[in-house]
Amino acid sequence: MSQPAPVSRQPHIIEAAELPDRYARGWYCLGLASEYTSTPVKLNYFGTRLVAYRGEDGEMHVLDGYCPHMGADLSEGCVEGNSIRCPFHAWRWGADGVCDDIPYAKRIPAKAVIRSYPTLEENHLLFVWFDPEGNPPIEEQRPPRIDDVFSDEWTIWQMDVMSINTNARELIDNMADVAHFGPIHGAPIKEFKNIVHKHTYCQQLTGGSELLAEDGELKSEATYHGPAYMNTYMTGQVEGMEVASRLLVTHVPIDLNSFDLRFGVAVKKIAGMSDEQNNEMARQYTEQNRTAFFQDVHIWHTKTRVDNPVLCDGDGPINRLRQWYQQFYVNVADVPEVFAERREYVVDYALRNT
Repeated sequence: MSQPAPVSRQPHIIEAAELPDRYARGWYCLGLASEYTSTPVKLNYFGTRLVAYRGEDGEMHVLDGYCPHMGADLSEGCVEGNSIRCPFHAWRWGADGVCDDIPYAKRIPAKAVIRSYPTLEENHLLFVWFDPEGNPPIEEQRPPRIDDVFSDEWTIWQMDVMSINTNARELIDNMADVAHFGPIHGAPIKEFKNIVHKHTYCQQLTGGSELLAEDGELKSEATYHGPAYMNTYMTGQVEGMEVASRLLVTHVPIDLNSFDLRFGVAVKKIAGMSDEQNNEMARQYTEQNRTAFFQDVHIWHTKTRVDNPVLCDGDGPINRLRQWYQQFYVNVADVPEVFAERREYVVDYALRNT
């Protein structure tokens, strides 16, 4: 049993710096691509309003959502071809953000340009690229294809979304915070490892789970690709049956102190069960994952931000994780080269469990 640390003469003062007015660079998932059509969708993200729509070319387009002419909400307008027309004065904005028509003007002002955001569709999901510097997407950071979700042997994504009232770093901390799994999720951990390499951060664990493994063993490998898109391959149990699943966890910041959390579950179909039964199993597994997330949400909504946490030897590499995460908040030219080297961090449970 560990001995208590000597009592400090001075109490530790929690520090929390003011959040910079900046959002992380990377790909952000906006949910199922099939949910987006030629009907404009209003998106309140990155501290502003965006509009998303599918043009007649079948491609998805995301633009700044407020018309710079007189401030109307473009999501209240209509799509024409690959452009969107403002509902207020009928100015029309192309997919590249350039105004291409003003019905009552002889000349379009040179300043009539709004921001257009790169998009892509992968794994049946829609992504938008955000970079405060306005740089194009970084090719090696493209979300990788997940072959399982294109296979008939797997169910389709069961998706859910919830708004969380805290800064997104609280969610990211979970990748290294091994000590919370037992008290919060009833998931005692036997093996735990983090792997850091470039824009990816991987968490590998083996343990138990009251919700996702019942009396069996839970195995999980979760990887963030960039600051906001994480997918997991997991094996556990549902009603005594072994279940393999793909778990999707993504977030998009609404503002500095809130974000939309989207998560989805795809389950490998079990032989002998109908599609309806497999889909119902996926729905139940999604609900169990949702329950697990809400166990964290209560903590997030009541805790305070701590930039200088007092950590012990049983905690995971939280400070290292935060250093990795910070690379997405600085200019590309300022990203530390240290992340180009692959590193592993293992929590030793052999000693802790004796």
